[in-house]
Amino acid sequence: MSHSIVCGAAGFVMLALTATSADAQTIKRETARRVPSLQGADTYKAYCAACHGPDGKGNGPAATALKKAPADLTTIAKRNGRTFPTTDVESVIMGQQVLASHGSRDMPIWGPVFQALTTDSSFMKLQVSNLVGYLRSIQTN
Repeated sequence: MSHSIVCGAAGFVMLALTATSADAQTIKRETARRVPSLQGADTYKAYCAACHGPDGKGNGPAATALKKAPADLTTIAKRNGRTFPTTDVESVIMGQQVLASHGSRDMPIWGPVFQALTTDSSFMKLQVSNLVGYLRSIQTN
């Protein structure tokens, strides 16, 4: 089994998840590609779904290859007193805020990745804003 997975890190990389058996998975680094869409759902699918899952519940195909299970992104507001912390979520995505729950920071710092993929800072800022808006839209009670 082989899946292409975008998952940035200190540089910009694309990770490819491969499995040699049902439970043995490895992650290989490759060059990331810019997602031309400004839609939050498209950015999520390209950069986040591999780990956090297509539904945002932390069950993506790369989740089992990680040291720490990815967060359930559908419960961000629930974990924050039923208020979606827009600024905090943006800060985590951009790498300006590290969550204790991320430990060694398995989650990539997307700010530098997004900046490296485009020379248009307004595109990058809108992409992040729309991603945060998408995450807000998938919150459950």
